[in-house]
Amino acid sequence: MIGEFFQDALFAAIAAIGFAAISNPPRKAYLYCALIAAIGHSARFLFMHESVFSLHIVIATFFASLIVGLLAVFLSPVARMPAETCLFPSLLPMVPGIYAYRAFGALVLCLYQVQEGGFNHYFFLFASNGLVCLFILLGMVIGATTPIFLLKNISFQATR
Repeated sequence: MIGEFFQDALFAAIAAIGFAAISNPPRKAYLYCALIAAIGHSARFLFMHESVFSLHIVIATFFASLIVGLLAVFLSPVARMPAETCLFPSLLPMVPGIYAYRAFGALVLCLYQVQEGGFNHYFFLFASNGLVCLFILLGMVIGATTPIFLLKNISFQATR
């Protein structure tokens, strides 16, 4: 469990650095993006897999995104850059790509079915994976932006 935890943090940090490189932030932002992504993704891992929490991925992603948003807001004055500079690359490793892929695949298979039973099965898979993907994204948006709006004095301090 501990090895998986640190592996999850490492891969999230690497992905955040890669996503941050696309937007060309200052060099010091890479460290903050990696740190915030590692903490946020690992928090989601703990929320989902630890027997104390055992939360669904949607709820775990919401709370992890809230942590990412809070970290970005509180570290933005230290880093002297807007919170969004570190927030968005740190969130991207939590994007539910596998659910979107499965939803699209099920939709394609749904369209090729000629029997009602096969159509219903693949439509169920499409709806299930699509809704999970949608609610994960919604939880990410609400969780990450809530600290920015609630803590305006801190989050916009770096842009003044």
